[in-house]
Amino acid sequence: PNRSYSGSKTPSKPPGKSGSKVQSTPTKAGGDRYIPNRSAMQMEMANFLLTKENDPENSPTKKEQQKSWAMNLNGFDVEEAKILRLSGKPQNAPEGYQNNLKVLYSQKTTPASSRKHGRYIPSMPDRILDAPEIRNDYYLNLVDWSSQNFLAVALDNCVYLWNHSSGEIIQLLQIENPDDYVSSVSWIKEGNYLAVGTRNAEVQLWDIQQQKRLRRALSWNSYILSSGSRTGHIHHHDVRVAEHHVATLTGHTQEVCGLKWSLDGRYLASGGNDNLVNIWPSVQGDSGDFTPVQTFTQHQGAVKAVAWCPWQSSVLATGGGTSDRHIRIWNVCSGTCLSAVDAHSQVCSILWSTTYKEFVSGHGFAQNQLVIWKYPSMAKVTELRGHTARVLNLSMSPDGVTVASAAADETLRLWRCFEMDPIKKKEKEKANSAKSSIIHQGIR
Repeated sequence: PNRSYSGSKTPSKPPGKSGSKVQSTPTKAGGDRYIPNRSAMQMEMANFLLTKENDPENSPTKKEQQKSWAMNLNGFDVEEAKILRLSGKPQNAPEGYQNNLKVLYSQKTTPASSRKHGRYIPSMPDRILDAPEIRNDYYLNLVDWSSQNFLAVALDNCVYLWNHSSGEIIQLLQIENPDDYVSSVSWIKEGNYLAVGTRNAEVQLWDIQQQKRLRRALSWNSYILSSGSRTGHIHHHDVRVAEHHVATLTGHTQEVCGLKWSLDGRYLASGGNDNLVNIWPSVQGDSGDFTPVQTFTQHQGAVKAVAWCPWQSSVLATGGGTSDRHIRIWNVCSGTCLSAVDAHSQVCSILWSTTYKEFVSGHGFAQNQLVIWKYPSMAKVTELRGHTARVLNLSMSPDGVTVASAAADETLRLWRCFEMDPIKKKEKEKANSAKSSIIHQGIR
C-alpha cells in the first residue's frame, strides 16, 4: 500500500520532466530574500505621520497637545517613533532606567591599558669587576666616582683608579705600613684631587694628574675638606693654606661613619655609631663654636647612609644599621621626619637620582640587594640582586645613569638604574647646546 511521509522534503517528479533538474522548495520561508514582518510594524502610526504633515491646522499649540496625548497613551513621543529600524544608534533609554551592565561597558579604557608603564630597569649588572681584598667593614667608605669619570676604589692598603671611559686601571698609592689600611676615599667636586683617609688617623690629599701626594691633610665643601674620626670628632681642613686645620666639631660620642655636605654648602650631615644624626652649619655661631642646628635621635642603630636630595636642598635621607633597618627622610630646616620605611635589612648606603624623583639604597643581610624607591611615596620600584655578601658602598657616575656597588663578596657591580628616556635625553642635549651657543655668542 502507498503511504505518505510527512517528513519527506523531496516532491514527486512532474510528468514529462524526468530528465530535468529537481527543484526543491526552500526549507525556511524568506530564506532567499528579505520579507518584512508586518506584525512588528506600526502601520497606523505611519499613516498618521504621513497624513498629518499636510494638515493645515497643525499649530504649535496643537502639536504640543498631540505630543502630550501620545506620551500619555503610548508612553513615547510619536515624532521620535520609527516604523522600521535596520541600523543606526539605539534609542535613548527611558528616564530613570538603569542597566546592570553599565559599569562593565561604560569604561573608556580598562585599568590595565590606562596604567602608565614604568621605565625598563635592567635586573642584571652592566659590568662586574673584581675587588680582591676589599675590607668587609660597615664603617668604611671605600668607593667614590669623580666628575671626570674615574672610580676610586680602596682595596685594603691600596687605592686604584678605574677609568670608566677607557677601562684603564691605575694604582694610585700603596701604604707601606702593614698594620695600616685605607678607610675612606672622596673626590673634590672638580675631580682633580682625591682625599684618602687611613686607619692611623691620617688624611692624604692626592693630585690625580701628577699622581702624587700634595699633603697629609672626607667630605668636600669647595676648598674645605671635612673628616670624621673614630673618637667622634669632625675636623675641617682648608686645603689652600699650610696650617690647614681650621675647626673641630664635637657632637658624637662614638665614631663618625657617615659624613656629607649639602649641595648648596650650607649644612654638613654626620651620622655616628651612637645612632645620632647631626646637622652642622657651614659658619660658626655667635659664640665662635660650631653647634648642631638639628640632632635626630629616632634611629636605633648606627647611621652610615646619609644623602642630600639634589632638588630639595633641605631634604636629607638617612639609613640605620642592623638594629634599626629604617630609611628616614628629614626636613633639616623644620627638624621634622617627613617619612620612614622599614627596609628589613641593614642600610649601608643611599644615593639620590638626578634624573628621577627616586633614590637607591644598598643593603646587607639577608638579601644583600639594591632597592630603588619612589619619592615622596616611598613605594618600592624594584630590587637588584646579585651580590652574595652585604653591600658596603654605593657611588654614582657623573652622568647620573650608573650606580656602582661595592660588596663584601669582593666584586664591584655597575647597574644602569637611572637610564634617561631617549626623547628627554635629546631635549636635554638640545638645551645644553643652545646654552653653550649663547655663551659663545656672549664671549665673542
